[in-house]
Amino acid sequence: MKRLGVNIDHIATVRQARKTNEPDPINAIGMIELAGADSIVMHIREDRRHTQDRDLDIARKIIKTRLNLEMAPTQEMIKIALDIKPDTVTLVPERREELTTEGGLEVALNLESFKKYTRLFHDADITVSLFIDPDIDQVKSAHRAGADVIEISTARYCESKTMQEQETNVQQIINAVTTAEKLKLGIAAGHGLTYINVEPITRIDAITEYNIGHTIIARAVFVGIGQAVAEMKERINQR
Repeated sequence: MKRLGVNIDHIATVRQARKTNEPDPINAIGMIELAGADSIVMHIREDRRHTQDRDLDIARKIIKTRLNLEMAPTQEMIKIALDIKPDTVTLVPERREELTTEGGLEVALNLESFKKYTRLFHDADITVSLFIDPDIDQVKSAHRAGADVIEISTARYCESKTMQEQETNVQQIINAVTTAEKLKLGIAAGHGLTYINVEPITRIDAITEYNIGHTIIARAVFVGIGQAVAEMKERINQR
């Protein structure tokens, strides 16, 4: 059974649009877990554009599955993670002007820094995942850095304009996954996946976890959060 992590930042985005107290992403956690999600994903950003510190504090106390905290490898965020102690930290690149995370980490050129981050989190008994592009050198560097898991960015695949481009991007993901599997890394995938485009990625057996947010929250507007989560859980396990 492939695991589904549901990113609830997009609920907080709606709340922050009005700077009010609704919708509260905390209210969704129980419903998401009951619908079959295997983890809750939250990304706390430097500019606090969606998830707030208060959200993270409460979520850590009430989540019954696992908390996957996405964060940039900055001093502020590392302190937050060590205080909150999520089950998993997923390190991601971050630029303030971006709408959403653009591309994966450059691990190969910053290997010593990532080794340091990994040691810090391992000392706190936190699983470390690195969000990287489907690049074999980055996969090998993530392994050398001591990561437990890699999350393959599916952004380029999801942005494919033609079938040929899509096939090329799928093959790059397969190549990266094959390398990660040989190195005994845990393998997740995410970024831009939808109910429509996820199916070719689910055929890659070694990918065991999918972290998905926007499309689930968008679907929830029409069918409710429970059904939206259950539909995606069924989709990623449909062969």
